[in-house]
Amino acid sequence: MSYRVASLLPSATEIVCGVGAEADLVGISHECDFPESVRHLPALTRARLRPVRTSRDIDREVRAVLQDALAVYEIEVARLEAARPDVIVTQDLCDVCAVSFNDVCAATAALFHKEIRIVNLHPTRLDDIWADIGRVADALGRAAEGAAVVRTLQARVSDITERGAARAARPRVVSIEWLDPVMVGGMWMPELIERAGGIPLVTRPGDHAPTVTRDALLALTPDVVLIKPCGFPLGRIIEELALLRTSLPWESWRAVEEGRVYVADGNAYFNRPGPRIVESLEILAACLHPEAFDDFRDKHRDSVSRVDADLKQHAF
Repeated sequence: MSYRVASLLPSATEIVCGVGAEADLVGISHECDFPESVRHLPALTRARLRPVRTSRDIDREVRAVLQDALAVYEIEVARLEAARPDVIVTQDLCDVCAVSFNDVCAATAALFHKEIRIVNLHPTRLDDIWADIGRVADALGRAAEGAAVVRTLQARVSDITERGAARAARPRVVSIEWLDPVMVGGMWMPELIERAGGIPLVTRPGDHAPTVTRDALLALTPDVVLIKPCGFPLGRIIEELALLRTSLPWESWRAVEEGRVYVADGNAYFNRPGPRIVESLEILAACLHPEAFDDFRDKHRDSVSRVDADLKQHAF
């Protein structure tokens, strides 16, 4: 049996496709861009934000919308009705990542006179991501496919973990989730750092990403800094490289002096809790232990750049 599936966030779309149900998709969010083959589908959401460009302005715009008790994204009601989904996949983890879960429930109740299954994702740790893949697969009648996907992903993670653990050094790592104001990556990021053979600074697994002052950052001594702002592809991050000097204690960190600062695609990787979280781990492992993960350096060289103390870019 096949289902008509609406996915309201990018990671959910990747999960649906990953378990073999891409042909069942009847609508996606306006931010869903992977795999390339889904881009023709109708966008069932839109952003309430004004078109601003800088990290600071985006942050202010998001906070203003939330202060007015509005969701950052809203549902394209007419398109959702036309899509006639049997299953909707959404989330209630982050107010700035997707449409409000309450809005999804309200729209579904108002539009349809049949039972719609809503699969609500809430991942904070790696195990939650595996569980979400299983729950989506179950809802689509693809439990076996989902279990196979999870086994494969877990095996890849285990292999990387073993390779990282074999390294003598365990670098201290700061992962930057946003640059202005500075937010440090939480949720599954500390786990990824540990599995890549590093020591996460500031956050622990499951923590929400905190905003950190420059003085607090100055007290840290990272060996590696990974910058991957949520929703920013690599080219977009490069536009704001000058922020590294003002937002971070750039002149004081040893990681800067030693050329161990990396900027990575934060749109495709790290911030999407779906199958490509393992690719995110590959990138991280190559940043922490480049001599041991040259295979991943080659694989992801178009998604990562190294930045030196003068803010010049170098190939991964």
